[in-house]
Amino acid sequence: MDLEEAFQVVGQFGSYQRRTVAVLVLTQVYMACQSMLIVLVGSTPEYRIDQKDDVPLSQQELVQHVTFTEDMDTIVTEWFLVKNQAYKVSLAGSLFFAGLLIGNMVFGPLSDKIGRRPVYLTGLFFGVVFGYITAVSPSFEVFALSRFLVGLMNGGIGLVCFVLTQEFVGKPYWAMTGTLNSVTFAIGIALVGVLGYFVQPWRSLAMAANTPGVLIFLLSLSLPESPRWLYAQGQTEKAEEVLRFMARRNGSPANSLMLQRVRAAKLGGTDNKDMGVLQLAIHPVLRIRTMVLMYVWYACSLVYYGLTLGSGATSGNRYVNISMSGLVELPAYPICMYFISKQWAGRRKSLSGFLCLAGSACLCTMFISENPGRLVDVTSLALLGKLMVSAAFNIIYVYTAELYPTVIRNAGLGACAMSCRVGGILAPFIPSMRTLHASMPFTVFCLSGLSAGGLGLLLPETLNRPSAETLDDLGSPRHVRVLESIALLYDDDKRKSNHK
Repeated sequence: MDLEEAFQVVGQFGSYQRRTVAVLVLTQVYMACQSMLIVLVGSTPEYRIDQKDDVPLSQQELVQHVTFTEDMDTIVTEWFLVKNQAYKVSLAGSLFFAGLLIGNMVFGPLSDKIGRRPVYLTGLFFGVVFGYITAVSPSFEVFALSRFLVGLMNGGIGLVCFVLTQEFVGKPYWAMTGTLNSVTFAIGIALVGVLGYFVQPWRSLAMAANTPGVLIFLLSLSLPESPRWLYAQGQTEKAEEVLRFMARRNGSPANSLMLQRVRAAKLGGTDNKDMGVLQLAIHPVLRIRTMVLMYVWYACSLVYYGLTLGSGATSGNRYVNISMSGLVELPAYPICMYFISKQWAGRRKSLSGFLCLAGSACLCTMFISENPGRLVDVTSLALLGKLMVSAAFNIIYVYTAELYPTVIRNAGLGACAMSCRVGGILAPFIPSMRTLHASMPFTVFCLSGLSAGGLGLLLPETLNRPSAETLDDLGSPRHVRVLESIALLYDDDKRKSNHK
């Protein structure tokens, strides 16, 4: 039997898989805490500078002349990151996303080669270690380096964690498990706002935000390797062992479970060299998909994190705004789940539609004055845009996993996540474009959302279609099939002419 038939015997989403997925999606809460930490620990309180002229002050002079009038304990107040030093707060946030970028590039292909489980556990362990270094950093330089290293580890565990939640269950449940990842990340953002309200000193907040990672790591030690990865590597017997173990935990008899014996080389194509990141550029189908997906991921990340990281700077209570920024995502997931499961909408149209709606919401902010007393203000439109782009972000995770075959799925997700992190690196600096013009940040978000929504229509639909396990399952792109048909017709005519 093949893998999908085996999951029907084992249970596509049995009790054991539910517990396993629950542990994996909890990792998203930890990642959300790390992603949003800079919003609170980097908050700039009200301050005044006792200076008669406008001559730029050095770091030592700032310490003598700056007085903070708001009672807050952040990295800004500890290291006086104001005026010409204020860029360091955005820099620390960008370094985290730069770490995510490199982590996606390194750990994605690595997990395709050595396995999902060792990469996930190693990244989670060192992510927690570096997270505690953040809390005890003696200087900004150490703080910034620790944020980069935490991002590096998070880049690996986030990608592998998502893939594992897909590969432990049957394909009909991929959309649901993918959505659970997004839901728990949104809950994590909301919890950061609550945690920041009750834990004020930034070092204590960093310690508290990192501690859930310890519990998640201990729970993850019992996780098995992905049976889909084992099968794709030709380790059929080990894949059968994992599937039988899952079946016993689900209460399903599967002693006679036998998978088709297929060599790893055949799974990857005609040769082992077919497996690798290089195939994303060489393979005619994967090349087009990857180019489009990389831009869509970039736009989703730029708009999502730009609106999220900018939530603390909008009018109103910063803790309420951060929590609302997370909670507003929750309605997006049942909405997008409804649309992507309908034949008339599917993955492709739903993705493009939500991205265009997010861009349109950001466009509308340019015509509304920032007045909290109005029924429709900039903050509410920004939250609407966040809801729409959250739905698109959730779809693109599920959609991308379905567009890539198993043998190169992590490499494909890694390449897309790499462009996603480029958007994340730029996102902390976009809200600061308000100094040029109040509408500049939303102009960037608007153009990004609308352009990505248009490009998304170039992708094929995957709803109710079997997932590809090998590169050969992808077939040929449409223009190649047309050329092949023309060539066959030409050969037939030539043979007929010769026969005559």
